[in-house]
Amino acid sequence: RAKNIITSALSIDEFFRISQCKSAKEMWDTLQDTHEGTSDVKRSRKHTFIREYELLRMNHGESISDFQKRFTHLINHLVDLARKFEVEELNLKVL
Repeated sequence: RAKNIITSALSIDEFFRISQCKSAKEMWDTLQDTHEGTSDVKRSRKHTFIREYELLRMNHGESISDFQKRFTHLINHLVDLARKFEVEELNLKVL
């Protein structure tokens, strides 16, 4: 039943990606690795985003609005990768 639920929600390309899987768990794990990456990929992405956060500065000629969008986008990526922030830390970073 779980296999049917998973396959009914997929595009044709995603269906072909998991069509040879034997169990719902194998299907799920394959889809998760495809869309989120393996734990090594996640760790690498997290380190890249942390480094970008540490070096984040407003670019010459960049509007405050554009900087805020870039900042928010970066923070959202880090939060998705389980990085936690205190509100005070974020406020100080923007200043």
